[in-house]
Amino acid sequence: MAGLRTALYLILVSLLTMVVGGLISLAVVLPIGVRYWLFAIWRDAALALCRHVLGVRHRVLGRENMPTEPSVVMAKHQSAWETVGLQAIFPPLVFVFKKELLRVPFFGWSLAAMKMISIDRAAAKDALKQVVEKGRERLAAGYWVVIFPEGTRVAPGTTSRYKPGGAQLAVRSGAKVVPVAHDAGEIWPKSRFAISPGLITVSIGPPIDPAGKSAAKINALAATWIESEMRRISPHRYPSVTEAVAA
Repeated sequence: MAGLRTALYLILVSLLTMVVGGLISLAVVLPIGVRYWLFAIWRDAALALCRHVLGVRHRVLGRENMPTEPSVVMAKHQSAWETVGLQAIFPPLVFVFKKELLRVPFFGWSLAAMKMISIDRAAAKDALKQVVEKGRERLAAGYWVVIFPEGTRVAPGTTSRYKPGGAQLAVRSGAKVVPVAHDAGEIWPKSRFAISPGLITVSIGPPIDPAGKSAAKINALAATWIESEMRRISPHRYPSVTEAVAA
């Protein structure tokens, strides 16, 4: 049953993307606010499909930690869900994403029209420069910037090296860093077609003020909070030392 629901969801969201993505691409000559309004329609419809077709819902912990000014969101990346879900949680935002996605018809075209931040992950120094330069522009324009510091999706219970782009952007712009943990990978796994119904928990941590801190320090603070929070919301993925030895 989960496989059938997933197939139906993918068909419907693909049709939705074709229609709204095409409209956003055509609206590139209009003010960007119009494009974001169209993007919000796509987001709300996609999340409605998540709820009513897939049976996937979410809850948010720590909303009170969200700053009032545009900030840098450093989030865990486990699935495709957060690329939609985070848009409904935070104010208007842009994502930092790999430039290959720009080639995806309709979806990639809309990302370009929305002035999202595309980077070449193979060019480390240039990619970092792009994140900082374009990120500062977007923050100054009033948009939040979301970056997945691990660079790619990671399976629940695992972690990868936290890259410095988000922390560097915070230092150069003065914007606060908001760490975000979630367990979307439990329901929407990277390596499985079928998406299971269930509740996704998104946890927003206390903002990190970059004043007087190095990028390395900010990165370490964000990583520590996120990985600690992952152990709280997904304890079954992190057995204690005693349990690990016994196994």
